[in-house]
Amino acid sequence: MGEQSFSDSQAPSTVDAAVGDVSRETTSTPIDGSDVSRETDPGDELDGGNVSRETTDSDSIFDTPIAREAAQAIHVMNVRQEQWPKPPATRVMTVANQKGGVGKTTTTVNIAAALALHGLRVMVIDLDPQGNASTALGIEHTVGTPSIYDVLLGGEPISEVARQADFVDTLTCVPATLDLAGADIELTSQVAREYRLQRAVNAYLESAENPPDYLLIDCPPSLGLLTLNALVAGREVLIPIQCEYYALEGLAQLLNTVELVRSHLNPSLAVTTVLLTMYDSRTRLADQVADEVRSHFAELVLAPVIPRNVRVSEAPGYGQTVMTYDAGSRGAVGYLQAAYEIAQRGHAMNDGVGA
Repeated sequence: MGEQSFSDSQAPSTVDAAVGDVSRETTSTPIDGSDVSRETDPGDELDGGNVSRETTDSDSIFDTPIAREAAQAIHVMNVRQEQWPKPPATRVMTVANQKGGVGKTTTTVNIAAALALHGLRVMVIDLDPQGNASTALGIEHTVGTPSIYDVLLGGEPISEVARQADFVDTLTCVPATLDLAGADIELTSQVAREYRLQRAVNAYLESAENPPDYLLIDCPPSLGLLTLNALVAGREVLIPIQCEYYALEGLAQLLNTVELVRSHLNPSLAVTTVLLTMYDSRTRLADQVADEVRSHFAELVLAPVIPRNVRVSEAPGYGQTVMTYDAGSRGAVGYLQAAYEIAQRGHAMNDGVGA
């Protein structure tokens, strides 16, 4: 990845200054750059200095974890005023991993929210019958709601079923309903069953007056016809990998499926992005998995990692992403940095440099 030039309003240093340098081993570092461990002691100061427990009451107000996260949230909110660079054309990214619980949906909605909050047009296609991406974005997806099912099996155009998210007007979502649960079986008898989503996506992008900069497809935890449709429709594959041993076991099967799709159905498909999720620095296993993934995928792995953070799990219960639910949490900071690196890679395509 070559270094790219940015205008003053798009300089990487802006995000670095606001978000701080959160390395893969220090994802809990506050945005202000202080050196605070994950097991933060309420007796530590905001600037990371050592202070005795005999602090005054007025001092203790500002040296608590809550105060630090509040400061982080303020910084993150300020960063939203920055316009992130756009790719030269719509990046259609399929978020796939047949293993469940690795953070596919969480990654999809939070990356989408972070990009949209910085001025980029984003569409999320929820292809998981559970409809969790729709829930996190606050999109109605009860039975009977026009959804991706109607696109795949009813021929409805994507523009007719897409809904705008409430918290930002540059983010839209094509919801999934329980009707989608039987789509794998229903698609079996359809002509050109693998190309249903691709044709709908291409038709939408060709007809849209303002096509999205990013179109993210959230896949179900399987390698059935729904995931196959997503891989055929996509141009890039984003693989979230949980930092645990079992997450590596199914990776070879996923890569083999991607290669088969590329060889026979979609020659333009390529794995371009790998994101490490649920990273726990307290375990050696997390470091071992991270090192193995980085050694195999090299520059495809995003530098930021997503730490285990309860706020990320809580956010969908309120119909929100962590980017709006708790912008100062470590999970939000991790996804903010990951989304920014994705935006940088997309901008690099302007000069003919691949992602």
